[in-house]
Amino acid sequence: MTDLAASQKIGAQSPAHGISFNEALLVWMRVAILSFGGPAGQIAVMHRILVEEKNWISEGRFLHALNYCMLLPGPEAQQLATYIGWLLHRTVGGIVAGGLFVLPGVFAIMGLSYIYAAYGNVGFVEALFFGLKAAVLAIVIQAVVRVGKRALRNPIMIALAAAAFVAIFFFGAPFPLIIVSAAIIGFVGARLGRPEFAAIDHGGKSSAAIDSMLGEAVPDHVRPNTARTLRVGAVWLALWLLPVLALLIVLGPNDVFSQIAIFFSKMAMVTFGGAYAVLAYVAQQAAEYYHWVTPREMLDGLGMAETTPGPLIMVVQFVGFMAAFREASGLPPMLAGTLGGLLTTWVTFTPCFLWIFVGAPYIEALRGNKALAGALSAITAAVVGVILNLSIWFALHTLFRQTFPVHTLGLSFDAPVITSIDLPALVLSIAAATAIFRFNAGMLVVLAASCAGGILLRLAGVI
Repeated sequence: MTDLAASQKIGAQSPAHGISFNEALLVWMRVAILSFGGPAGQIAVMHRILVEEKNWISEGRFLHALNYCMLLPGPEAQQLATYIGWLLHRTVGGIVAGGLFVLPGVFAIMGLSYIYAAYGNVGFVEALFFGLKAAVLAIVIQAVVRVGKRALRNPIMIALAAAAFVAIFFFGAPFPLIIVSAAIIGFVGARLGRPEFAAIDHGGKSSAAIDSMLGEAVPDHVRPNTARTLRVGAVWLALWLLPVLALLIVLGPNDVFSQIAIFFSKMAMVTFGGAYAVLAYVAQQAAEYYHWVTPREMLDGLGMAETTPGPLIMVVQFVGFMAAFREASGLPPMLAGTLGGLLTTWVTFTPCFLWIFVGAPYIEALRGNKALAGALSAITAAVVGVILNLSIWFALHTLFRQTFPVHTLGLSFDAPVITSIDLPALVLSIAAATAIFRFNAGMLVVLAASCAGGILLRLAGVI
């Protein structure tokens, strides 16, 4: 790969934009360490550091890249970091930015998975995660509000979000169908010149480093190139799928490791809309079809991901760990869990690099295309409806001990058993939401306070 070879020379010198690889490495490490709170918080951190503080990329180009990443399957924040790292320092820059974004979470979630598997039924640990779930619910609701304020700028966008929510929550519509429908509406609307679908000029600094570099002669790695696209695609497909094929051949399709590899590889291809959309799909399949975890364990895993740096989708590593831990395939359970968690992480994140390295040059070439901007804006609006769907799913399983399925008149959704309401969880969730929305408390403060609240409730004998 000539792109990779050229990238390896960057560390010793500053490219046209004047940002050395070593300088970027330190910044990406900082972004990784501060990447708490799910995609909304992580995108905010990158925007603050890369757009406002460092002025490496203009707000317009940042949002263009973000809209593309939201269109892709997988975690948009990690893919956004990969995209910007690629713009700065080619393939190596993308690998470093995207890899560092994930690495702290890999170690943190693995350590917490060990503790959970060994001591998960201990009262203290249960109380800790009880508090975490209340904070997570408030954080997900905050994500709906924050993304909604950015995306739902007119009645058409609000209607798209509402339609997406109704379709996915009440009718179980496939998410790809929702995304494709929104994209078509946005594309047609923009082509017709409807102002509702026009890209917003967010301003920003015109002298941003990447934009200055791309304003004159466009670097070779940013230009679309069919031969390079095929070469890069072949390499990343092999890295992703050859381990899956090897497991199927050696262990057979019914082994837990083969099932993990196949399921999370499928997830990497079909779960559009970022981490919140992914989690709705994983929770349903892992809890109801494979029975690897229970819905409440899924919420515990989400609490782990919220309290550690890295993408929120790192919760899938916990799911893979618990699946292999419980079906150890002749291995010591902790070793099986470790391998299951690492396998899950590999097949989840390797495709993310594929999508960026193959598609980003073409997205850069289409940056001024009004029809594409309209499609991406409509997709962003639809994603708000999906995030709302997830927040209600979490609320049902956090605030109620029992739910029942409703299947009538074409509707298909879970409804709560009102008498099973969990009052301590409700009180903690209201307190967490008040801290976030009324007092603008920080993410870590809310998480720590909710954990402490869970422990105090346990000591008081309430839970």
